[in-house]
Amino acid sequence: MKVALFVPCYVDQFYPQVAVATLEVLEKAGVEVAYPLNQTCCGQPMANSGYEHLTHGCNQLFIKNFEAYDYIVCPSGSCTLHIKDHLHDPQQEEKAQEIRKRVYELTEFLTDVLKIASIKARFPHRVGVHQSCHGQRGLKLSQMSELVAEPFSKPGKLLQMVEGLELVELDRVDECCGFGGTFCVAEEAVSVKMGKDRIADHLKHGAEFITGGDMSCLMHLEGILKRQKSPVQVKHIAEILNSQ
Repeated sequence: MKVALFVPCYVDQFYPQVAVATLEVLEKAGVEVAYPLNQTCCGQPMANSGYEHLTHGCNQLFIKNFEAYDYIVCPSGSCTLHIKDHLHDPQQEEKAQEIRKRVYELTEFLTDVLKIASIKARFPHRVGVHQSCHGQRGLKLSQMSELVAEPFSKPGKLLQMVEGLELVELDRVDECCGFGGTFCVAEEAVSVKMGKDRIADHLKHGAEFITGGDMSCLMHLEGILKRQKSPVQVKHIAEILNSQ
């Protein structure tokens, strides 16, 4: 199994420890991981802003970097979904289509491909899970609360394997945090209010940490928490699954 690590720009620039934790979680699961050094932005910010027609160079480079691998694993639901839905290249569309089938978000890969049954990790804290919109509604990493259907959560399933970790129950399990990529720039006030509401739900239930599979959402919440001088911290799920 040849697996490549796909690291989002904001993780690379601001939270490199998340990339390291992702690598180590995969290696502990027995996976041999490669990191294509020439990878850059997947093009999602441009596409989100209405300029998908300018992402051709990003698409070509992504195909070049990742076409040789059986699986591509990313610690981000939003970037994973962008590639799954938007990777195209008129000159090599067949390759693009194949890559779209082989890209996985981290928790999706651990549960669906590796079928992890146990994790050697310890994190003795009360933890609230933020289900990012792209991960939940795009990748189907967890059930949507408006559906009359059996609940499930791939991140939750993995976190329940962590020794000492207590998952807190939230009132609104799948509410948006307000980040939304460029939405937080275009609609700053609305974005902040949504983020404050999301944090309030976690605080109400005594969470010490807020985790999730998208560091972009957690970055948004972290900024609000710091301005509120709150002791609550954010941690990407890879960091918790890699904790000792």
